[in-house]
Amino acid sequence: MTLESALSFFVAVFIFSITPGPGIFAILARALTKGAPACLMLALGMTMSDILYLVAACYGLAVIATHWSELFTFIRILGACYLIYLGWKMWNAPLDLTEANGEKQSEGIMGFIQGFLISASNPKVILFYIAFLPTFMDLTALDNMDIALASFLTLVSLMSGLMLIALFASKARRWFKSEKAVNRLNKSAGSIMAGAGLFLITRH
Repeated sequence: MTLESALSFFVAVFIFSITPGPGIFAILARALTKGAPACLMLALGMTMSDILYLVAACYGLAVIATHWSELFTFIRILGACYLIYLGWKMWNAPLDLTEANGEKQSEGIMGFIQGFLISASNPKVILFYIAFLPTFMDLTALDNMDIALASFLTLVSLMSGLMLIALFASKARRWFKSEKAVNRLNKSAGSIMAGAGLFLITRH
């Protein structure tokens, strides 16, 4: 992979990471209710799923992936149902945000799984890494070092984009101090999360 193609790929993945979609909706919802640090494992889960698609495409598994439509459909519906459940949970969350502190221990693992499911079930991710990846690099000429570099660039680029969104959303939490405002925040975040789930169900 040349320096020019590596830079082009990094920029493309960064732009891809901040475009609206279920992943961004999930990041926004969590950042608004729990702050940017709580989005780290969620973003990491999304990124790891993306890297798996990237490696699969690089090793020429795109042809095999075209026969996995039923599996992708199952994963998409599973991820969508989980997002809708989380949206319902946020909608009915307690007004005192400090009560959620006891969930931090399991939040990391569940956040990672949630992020992984969101990315794995998002048709946009499948399309990008399987259909559009060859426009950035010649898959037939890649060696293991190129794939490792592409994976690293994807990790840094995606995490940077997702956490940047989380930081901006987290700053908006300062505007929500009263119980009435927190109630609106919970319902807004829940609506965003459930909307992301509905988006996944209706997306083909």
